[in-house]
Amino acid sequence: MGKIMAVCISEQKGTRKKDVGSVRILEDWGMEGDAHGGKWHRQVSLLSWEQVEAFKARGADVAPGAFGENLLVSGFDFKTLPLGTRFRCGGAVLELTQIGKECHAHCEIYRQVGECIMPREGAFTRVLRGGVVRVGDELVIEEGG
Repeated sequence: MGKIMAVCISEQKGTRKKDVGSVRILEDWGMEGDAHGGKWHRQVSLLSWEQVEAFKARGADVAPGAFGENLLVSGFDFKTLPLGTRFRCGGAVLELTQIGKECHAHCEIYRQVGECIMPREGAFTRVLRGGVVRVGDELVIEEGG
């Protein structure tokens, strides 16, 4: 079981996401108000709180949303989970579709520290069922998913 530590969106692509505390997740779209929503396989991105904390311990000055993640979650190492894993949170159901993504240009974090964790730690999901997600909510693996 995990816990939502931050809920982040950005209204425009190419800008840093900000923690908004809660948001409605829209079925087959993504986070309401987030520029990265759409009908594709990377509708909501998740990142492990523990991995970000370890990265910070190496000198990175990063706030929630700095890596472009929508949900910062404590309690999961997403890269160890199989594709197709389903998560439930706040009524929403998400399905894991991709681990990591290629960075086409070095981001602000890379320039600051010399690496970025999203290419190996970032998890991407599609929204099977919408709902409202808030900081403090539990994220659980849905049985049979």
